[in-house]
Amino acid sequence: MFFKQIKCRGDNFSYIIADDSIKEAAVVDPSFNAQEIVKILSSEGLTAAYIINTHHHADHTAGNEDLKQRYHAKIVSYKESSVRKDVGVEDGDVISLGKVSVRVIHTPGHTPDSICLLVDGKLLTGDTLFVGECGRTDLPDGSPVDMYHSLFDKLMKLDDAIEVYPGHDYGSSPRSTIGKERRTNYTLVERPLREFVEFMRTP
Repeated sequence: MFFKQIKCRGDNFSYIIADDSIKEAAVVDPSFNAQEIVKILSSEGLTAAYIINTHHHADHTAGNEDLKQRYHAKIVSYKESSVRKDVGVEDGDVISLGKVSVRVIHTPGHTPDSICLLVDGKLLTGDTLFVGECGRTDLPDGSPVDMYHSLFDKLMKLDDAIEVYPGHDYGSSPRSTIGKERRTNYTLVERPLREFVEFMRTP
């Protein structure tokens, strides 16, 4: 499997996932990195079959149309997302790239359409979980209740060894692990739902 984390403008991360045996790739959250993504795909001899958005915010979907036109790729997002898409997915769905399987985990909280992607021991978390932080829930359609369930009932049920790759470079490093975040991320301190909601509402 080919895997690449990309950041060349601002703090947004984009990702390329590919089965390099058949040269088929998925681009996750093109953001403002489309030109660099094209360079990498070209240098690796890869073609983008899918463009996957972890949620609908413009800083993640920027570049969608450019890459779609260039590669005739299908845009993928959560089934109820406002993203202009070709494929709608839901929790548990699998996107196949040859022998590479990308599993969708629906993680609302930052937005109702937020998803994470689990592939080969790597978790792409979008704006649900950052290194040392979690996503905001005070934006329109954000929900601290949903975020609580996404973090503690879904992501924190995953194995400690799974690597975490966030949607923004906000932390002390560009990646982490579930285990490290469980031990060190102050937003993941175990607390009742009511306390978590109040915690998320406190500036």
